[in-house]
Amino acid sequence: MLIAQITDIHLGFDQSNPDEHNRRRLDALLEAFVAMDPQPDLLLMTGDLADVGNDDLSYARLREAIAGLPFPAYPALGNHDERPAFRRNFPEIAPGAEDDFVQYVIDDFPVRIVVLDTLEMVRHGGSLCEVRIKWLRERLDEQPDRPTLIVLHHPPVETGLSWMGESADAPWMKRLAEVVSAHDNIVALISGHLHRPMVTRFAGTILAVCAASAPQLALDLGTISEDLPDGRPMIVDDPPAFALHKWTGRDLLTHFGSLANGQVLASYDTRMQPTVIHLLHERKYPGKF
Repeated sequence: MLIAQITDIHLGFDQSNPDEHNRRRLDALLEAFVAMDPQPDLLLMTGDLADVGNDDLSYARLREAIAGLPFPAYPALGNHDERPAFRRNFPEIAPGAEDDFVQYVIDDFPVRIVVLDTLEMVRHGGSLCEVRIKWLRERLDEQPDRPTLIVLHHPPVETGLSWMGESADAPWMKRLAEVVSAHDNIVALISGHLHRPMVTRFAGTILAVCAASAPQLALDLGTISEDLPDGRPMIVDDPPAFALHKWTGRDLLTHFGSLANGQVLASYDTRMQPTVIHLLHERKYPGKF
């Protein structure tokens, strides 16, 4: 099972331009997934689908972009999104009232996927109220022995980045940690929001954060002063990024990639063939070592 993930698409940053920079970046990622061998079994889009959450046109353009994919695509909401406009354009994802939380389960694959809604309209950071936590606990209790992946927009950890991320004491993160730590079938959590890749431990499992489809966050682990704008880089136009999560039947393996066109320094030819044969032989017969 192969899961593709993109995040922080931010369609509508240039609302009047249907060929905006973020749409071109999104289209390039989707084209790359279609050309992959093997192709992903599904695509997860982990929030900030639109740059302006009440913009129906941006959600309509997202729907248009994914319409021809040969595999299903499933969205989650981020802090730039708004539930009413999302539901008007994706009514089949989570039927209900416009302002209901957009949380749902994907049950059609070897790994069960539980999609959370961490949007809180008054915050840039995330939230999981008792209602959403109760829903999550009930879904996990339905199939306690089945491998399960949790999908959300906001990473539920302190990130170490200078200006992007949550306090380690955020109550919603503690609520989530209590639920996750009580279920040993959770193979990982995956998220976005940071516009950077990051991996860490969370509540006894793995948290993998995907970098953005839109431009990326500059890597800055220093301190920052709200009183002193010092000219440091904040957003950089690094290539569109993605993650691939491969379920082996036992483990979830996460690989991060981007659309950077690096120079090819070696190809699979007769010069490289002995190395390939040696490595495949080692993999096939591991018992000696």
